[in-house]
Amino acid sequence: MGKRSVPETSQNAGPHVPVLLDEVLAALSPLSGKRIVDGTFGAGGYSRALLEAGAVVIAIDRDPSVKPFADALMAEFEGRFIFVAGTFSELDSLAAEHGPIHGVVLDIGVSSMQLDQPERGFSFMREGPLDMRMSGVGESAADLVNTLDAEPLANLLYAFGEERKSRRIAQFIVAARETAPIRTTLELARIIEKAIGRKPGDAHPATRSFQALRIAVNAEFEQLVEALFAAERLLGEGGGWPS
Repeated sequence: MGKRSVPETSQNAGPHVPVLLDEVLAALSPLSGKRIVDGTFGAGGYSRALLEAGAVVIAIDRDPSVKPFADALMAEFEGRFIFVAGTFSELDSLAAEHGPIHGVVLDIGVSSMQLDQPERGFSFMREGPLDMRMSGVGESAADLVNTLDAEPLANLLYAFGEERKSRRIAQFIVAARETAPIRTTLELARIIEKAIGRKPGDAHPATRSFQALRIAVNAEFEQLVEALFAAERLLGEGGGWPS
């Protein structure tokens, strides 16, 4: 598994490069003729590298904004690249008909591509709707901050963001929304900064809270656990890698 992402350096690849790309390729080598599931396609960094190494790639992503990247790889690697819309927790059922599968790659977390799109609502540094939904459906971050009582909201911020001042932040959020609903990223960031302050040189005070809300909105922990079990069901003995 890799953690996303750094600026792209290859002219032919997507807008981001997965940080652990070289390590993943080394671990999976040799790749010629192998069928690999890229469970978090994103901008296609892993998929492209796997394809260039000779693999057949079945890519999965729930974010509809990745379609142009998938279309480009389908045109360039016709017959060796398949894209399926969905979540990686379903990877066994989504990839079963394209088997046998020899390996699974998951690049967990939010990508800088998503952070750079203010309309997605992932960043506390850019003004945008308080959304954070990877798929664009279901409850948004705005729904959570405007409906949860103080205690469950504080518990969410602590559990998913390890925010030690979660109770104070939750109290400030609840007080603020009594005047008007909290709708934008910068509005929430300002409330959090007001609640816990900001010291020069420290990370932005909203960092942990935004992480917690993103994880909750997208059920990321549950998705990851289900994906690991799905990969176990999909792969053969020994991880599916022929000896």
